[in-house]
Amino acid sequence: MSVLLALSPSLAIAAEVPPGTGLNLTLHWVGFTCVALFIVAYALVVMEEWIHLRKSIPVLIAAALIWILIASVYAQLGDTDTVSATVRHSLLEYAELFLFLLVAMTYINTLEERGVFNALRGWLVSRGFSLRTLFWLTGILAFFISPVADNMTTALVMASVAIAVGRGYPGFVAVACINIVVAANAGGAWSPFGDITTLMVWQKGVLGAHEFLVLFLPSLLSWLIPAVLMVMSVPKATPTPLAERPVVQYGGFLIIFLFIGTIALTVSLHSFLHLPPVLGMMGGLGLLMLVSFILNRSGRGIRHGMLDQGGLGDTGHGDPHQRLNTFNQVARSEWDTLLFFYGIIMCVGGLGMLGYLSLGSQLLYGDLGPTIANVLVGVISAVIDNIPVMFAVLSMMPGMSDGQWLLVTLTAGIGGSLLSIGSAAGVAVMGAARGQYTFFGHLKWTWAIALGYAAGIALHFWLNAAYFEMFHAQLRH
Repeated sequence: MSVLLALSPSLAIAAEVPPGTGLNLTLHWVGFTCVALFIVAYALVVMEEWIHLRKSIPVLIAAALIWILIASVYAQLGDTDTVSATVRHSLLEYAELFLFLLVAMTYINTLEERGVFNALRGWLVSRGFSLRTLFWLTGILAFFISPVADNMTTALVMASVAIAVGRGYPGFVAVACINIVVAANAGGAWSPFGDITTLMVWQKGVLGAHEFLVLFLPSLLSWLIPAVLMVMSVPKATPTPLAERPVVQYGGFLIIFLFIGTIALTVSLHSFLHLPPVLGMMGGLGLLMLVSFILNRSGRGIRHGMLDQGGLGDTGHGDPHQRLNTFNQVARSEWDTLLFFYGIIMCVGGLGMLGYLSLGSQLLYGDLGPTIANVLVGVISAVIDNIPVMFAVLSMMPGMSDGQWLLVTLTAGIGGSLLSIGSAAGVAVMGAARGQYTFFGHLKWTWAIALGYAAGIALHFWLNAAYFEMFHAQLRH
């Protein structure tokens, strides 16, 4: 142990720190190695589209290696409890996020299986709208659906509409997809359910569910400004309507209302009884399973009379007798994404234990101040996914007013729209509209999105000044 302490002055100082506060390993070779592991892992995540390596793989391996290195240092100092306790704390944070997202994904998958999203798409492409009307409709729907459904699913559904009706108009598809990504990200910023970052802030108890609503107008403005600028490039043309008959399968509308009810239950339990949000969501999953059972039972006697009208289990894939199985929808969840979140949370938790988050907090929020720091968080989110950035901010827990917490929530949400790789919605749409919506195509309109980004921030400061003043009043007392 004495040899290890001699190798690092920071360890020698940290050894005198009271138990449970953690060692400062920022200048130790273990700290440098862990940072390098995280950078390499995240570089592989960014290159997923080109190397086709699932994004969860590198972060899972990096998380394990980081904690092994940290534990080895503590073990040599005779401390075998601190690391395990910290790992369990990070696991608890992940478990709440994991179960919440698992339920949300199950509902989205069930609605997709019942044909709800296909019905919406079919209705839009069969109406004979002009390209400019479709530009606005897909943007508006993306903005208002993403607060309830996740922004990636919303963006994919709306992008499929743009791709379907935009055949022969590649310029329209590109601009419409940019508009959809910006709208979906902006819509997710004013709801605790709209984005992973807002969900993490809400689950952490930093902001109440109702407080996110004050971001509605700033989020709306951050989308409208680039949309108004981009719509001028959309051709004044009306494509031939596609012959698609929108059909919502048996029980689809009931599940929509059940999903909304589950969200209302979750918010109520958290707001009035201060129970973790995951409890309400898991209760909603149980209700979904019960409703699926009832739908299957009630459909037995009328199934044959409903087949021609898109009856029970008619998914439109050639098997009208397929029953609604909730466990199948659980299995269809984005497991790569869920495991990626585990890897990110554990990696960032490890870097926090090494002392890097405290260092970053001092640099950003101590030296630069919360306003500049929170604006930079949004810009960083355009390059690095906003999830690790927001988790790092929440781990730092700088002393900020509610107005500043709302600001970082807003910037992390809409900042990812500055580049196509800055959000899950953008990356997903690039895959769906391959060759039409591209990184450089999006980059051509980054200036317009940046104007919306700045305007949304300015409007937040103007509208929500009371959230900043309350904090300063508390400090004075």
